[in-house]
Amino acid sequence: MRYLSEYRNATAVQQLARAIEQLVTRPWVLMEVCGGQTHAIVKYGLDTLLPNTVELIHGPGCPVCVTPVEIIDKAIAIAKTPATILCTFGDMLRVPGSFGSLMQARSEGGNVHIVYSPLDALEVALKHPEQEVVSLAVGFETTAPAHAMLVYQARQQEIENFSILLSHFLVPPAMQAILRDSDNRVQGFLAAGHVCTVMGYEQYLPIAEEFHVPIVVTGFEPVDILQGVYMCLLQLEQGRSEVENQYLRVVKKVGNSTARDLIAQVFAPTDSAWRGVGEIAASGLMLRPAYQRYAAQQRFGEVEKTSEKKGECIDGDILRGLKKPAECANFGTACTPDHPLGAPMVSSEGACAAYYRYRQ
Repeated sequence: MRYLSEYRNATAVQQLARAIEQLVTRPWVLMEVCGGQTHAIVKYGLDTLLPNTVELIHGPGCPVCVTPVEIIDKAIAIAKTPATILCTFGDMLRVPGSFGSLMQARSEGGNVHIVYSPLDALEVALKHPEQEVVSLAVGFETTAPAHAMLVYQARQQEIENFSILLSHFLVPPAMQAILRDSDNRVQGFLAAGHVCTVMGYEQYLPIAEEFHVPIVVTGFEPVDILQGVYMCLLQLEQGRSEVENQYLRVVKKVGNSTARDLIAQVFAPTDSAWRGVGEIAASGLMLRPAYQRYAAQQRFGEVEKTSEKKGECIDGDILRGLKKPAECANFGTACTPDHPLGAPMVSSEGACAAYYRYRQ
């Protein structure tokens, strides 16, 4: 049955590729927002199946990649603080800050604990009541419910040796920032299916209307992505700009109301800086007043703004879809996963990591 399923999927991919070729009458540029979709596109060579007139460019939907330098610097400082444990996902270890990474801090004696679920940080706090435990909370709307539950549970259980260093982002404001950019080339979006699983897709309706761009909520399998591409191109060819849902088996218009309510209870929108992109209004999350005592900034000081240095990494151009990894002079030479110059080469959702792994 597995091989039959794979054969059917391969056949569907070929059929969709032919349908797209027959549909397109002029050049179009689409952006897939999510880094997971980018990896699927590059891994399966889906972009190579499209006619030359259709270009897929890669968006900023990699939370590790857009985490600002000052958050990494603060996390390193916290990890080096005596009687403190910093909990983080493993993919944050090698993200470069101003002066090194969490992995380097760990090798120098910093107390960095890798977790596989945000709620693991509470278990660490309960096991080590004599130490301060800080959760480095990075992500988009997909992980926001888990981090909201983390803070909610800390309050419910009155766990006082716990705090959260928050670096959460919202996708729609970033899409609007891309469309307002004078260098923008995006004519249609493939929206991230897992984000919409949580939040629904009503929030995209004003974007499609204001900027006259089609937005198609899309899954992550090759068939999903090519079907999303076809639906987006069909709108463009017909002169439409609507929000459509390819990922019907998972995504509902209103999303997950329980998760959305929890996010709204614990977090509030705030202006936020994105690495390589800059400040975007109302694109981040902050703790509401009832949960402010769990903000790491209250216990370890505010995060100092760090002006990004223009170094050898072109992460800003990569994350805004202006360039592709192979256009970087350092790609695969001075910049590799073992010796990254920037976050897109580090993260499992980074575009540079995808190109290095599948296109070398």
